[in-house]
Order: sequence, then structure tokens, then C-alpha cells
Amino acid sequence: MTGVPNVRFLLAATLLGAWVGAALLAAASVAPAAFRVLPTRALAGALVGQVLPAVFVSGIVVGVAAALLSWDGGPLARTRTALPLAVAVACAVAQFVITPRIERVRATIGPDIEALAKTDPRRVEFGRLHGISVAWMGLGLLAAAGGLAATILAARERAP
Repeated sequence: MTGVPNVRFLLAATLLGAWVGAALLAAASVAPAAFRVLPTRALAGALVGQVLPAVFVSGIVVGVAAALLSWDGGPLARTRTALPLAVAVACAVAQFVITPRIERVRATIGPDIEALAKTDPRRVEFGRLHGISVAWMGLGLLAAAGGLAATILAARERAP
């Protein structure tokens, strides 16, 4: 029965690795490219705003699934469970707490945030919330990377 934990750990590692890749693609490639090539920051923001919910919701699903798959009571079991759950929590906070706040502020700004003075309280609040959202995503990425490493180590320890 030694193969069963390895299959579960492999699946958990695959899920975490895929999510890390997707999140990094969105954060390091899609978002910067959108702001670089689209004609307005408003369009770029709208594009990124359509991509991030998929990243955050999938992070919730992947985090919970990886935590369930990784638990076996063995060494590092709490770490293998806690780190993917941290991914889920970080993504849930970003999607369901921070994103709605950003959308409310954005609705008061109108189509062009760049038209506001840099000291305008709405623009300042938007920037603050954007930074918080990025921090939650970064926390999720770090937790996923740690969970991935712990899961791979556990699978290696159980390899025949």
C-alpha cells in the first residue's frame, strides 16, 4: 500500500505546481503585458480584473484539495496541510474581501483613474487596496511553493 500515499502526494504536488505556474503567469506576464500593450490603463485593468478571479478561485480549490490529499499523519503532515490551506485563505481574502473593496472604489472613480490627482483619496485608496491584493497573492504563492516542497519531500520519503 506504499504507492497510495505517493499517488496522493503526486496529485497534490501537481495541483500546487500548476496553480503556482498559473498565478506566476498572470502576475509576471499577463498583467505587465496588458499594461504595456493596451492603449489605456483602464482596458489593461479590466483585462487583468477578468483573469484574477480565475486565479483566486482556483487557488481556493487547489489549496483545499492539496491539503486533503497531503494529509496522512506522517512527518510534516501539519505543514503539508497548513500551507495549502494558507493558499486557499489568501486567495479567498483577495477574491472575496479585497476585490469587492477595489471594485467599490473603482466605481466611484469612473473610467480613468489616471485623470485623478495622485493625492485624490480615491486614487490613494485604490493604490492601497491594490497593494494589499498583491500581498495576498504573494502570500498564496509562497504558501503554495512551501506546500509543494513539503509534499515532494514526503513523496520522496515514501518512495520504494
